[in-house]
Amino acid sequence: MSSSSSSSSGGGETEVFRIGRQIGEPSSSRIRQGNGVWPEPFVEELAVQVAVNAAGDDGRLAAGPALAGIFQVCSTWRAVSRSELLWQNLTRRIWGQGILHRPSWREEYIHRHRTAHNFRIRRAVYTHLEFEAGSNEDGGGSSCSCLALSSRHLAAGFLDGSARLFDLPTRRNVSTFRPYQRDRLGRFSCAVSGIIMYGSRVVFASLGGDIHVADLHDPSPNPTRRAHMGNVVNDGTLVDFTGCSRWWVGLYAGVPGRALHVWNSDTEELVFVGGSLTDPDSVQGWHLLTELTESVGRVRVSSEDESGLACTSFKVMVFDLRNHGIILGEEEPDQGVIVDSVDVSNRHFLVIDNRGLARVRRVRNLEEVCRFVVRRGGGAQQRVLGCLNTGYAFVFNGGVIRVWDAEKGRFLYRLREGIGEANALVAGDDHVAGCSPDTGIHLWDFSGGED
Repeated sequence: MSSSSSSSSGGGETEVFRIGRQIGEPSSSRIRQGNGVWPEPFVEELAVQVAVNAAGDDGRLAAGPALAGIFQVCSTWRAVSRSELLWQNLTRRIWGQGILHRPSWREEYIHRHRTAHNFRIRRAVYTHLEFEAGSNEDGGGSSCSCLALSSRHLAAGFLDGSARLFDLPTRRNVSTFRPYQRDRLGRFSCAVSGIIMYGSRVVFASLGGDIHVADLHDPSPNPTRRAHMGNVVNDGTLVDFTGCSRWWVGLYAGVPGRALHVWNSDTEELVFVGGSLTDPDSVQGWHLLTELTESVGRVRVSSEDESGLACTSFKVMVFDLRNHGIILGEEEPDQGVIVDSVDVSNRHFLVIDNRGLARVRRVRNLEEVCRFVVRRGGGAQQRVLGCLNTGYAFVFNGGVIRVWDAEKGRFLYRLREGIGEANALVAGDDHVAGCSPDTGIHLWDFSGGED
């Protein structure tokens, strides 16, 4: 069952669809006179530059009206709006998207403009996702521990070691992947500590260090295989796991000098082991196998920069994935770091310190983009979760999810639906999802449906 969470701001929908028509179709409005003999490549380059400048000054949504003005100059300039190369360049430069998900690049751009506008004005469809809960002695079959989003699916990892796949258009649980069981070292050693999706693969890892891969195109009854068998004695606890189409990255705690593990995702070969980031948290890492306390560390990947970002409550570190082990930058914030607040989207990351000061920064050089203050609700022990997408930051605390403009640091609104005490939060460019041990998995769809 889903319900709409929409803005009371009148005219927002009219405006975005008006811009959509202007940037993709001839306008019936009065056209200003212009020089119609300028070469098309020049006009295309001019349109891209005008859009980029507008986005840099006033945010990505400002690129649409700027383009509309360019295309109204004359009929020749308006004809350039039919260039697929133009829309491909615009989608890459404005929205950071190089993969085509729709029939044309023009439609891709308009979809992203419309969806970003929906994020701005809180227009979303909310769904409480339903699934058949598993059962085991720990009750972990219904307790979600981590989430991942792609353009088509939501993947959820559970305490019993399983992963479930939800189809976003239908909101249905379409697959459940089970890990290969073996002797446990601790009650929660099989709990999923990280999950990623790319291509047709779902990859999920456990606290005990096992990594499983499921192929969505595999018709067999059990499409799951174990790609890596963990060894907690040698490596410690796998406290977080992430990756992209080129790399898998694991953050471990428990054994000195083995904090980071990097695999080639094509060959599944381990290509790097090292680092001392989590050495001070070794004892806490071991405790996670028997008691799920506060998070030890977090690791995220910027696939565009081919960089990894890892943190503990005391340090933030950026490292090069191509030159394994090379540290690009690190900081030890005076106020410490809220581990569950750290997230990466494209070339930017979000981090919140223990005073509640949130910063959006560039991954490669740690340069600050904007900052804002997060109010701590429910006392000092209240859990704070953060996530980031292209343009917006989402922070759960005090029982609600609040949304900020991640380019200018402006507070926008809070989502109306409460989800209880959340333990995971994730954002994509169309959706936001969160989960709670008490209320299950929640999804907000800002896309407004397919174009």
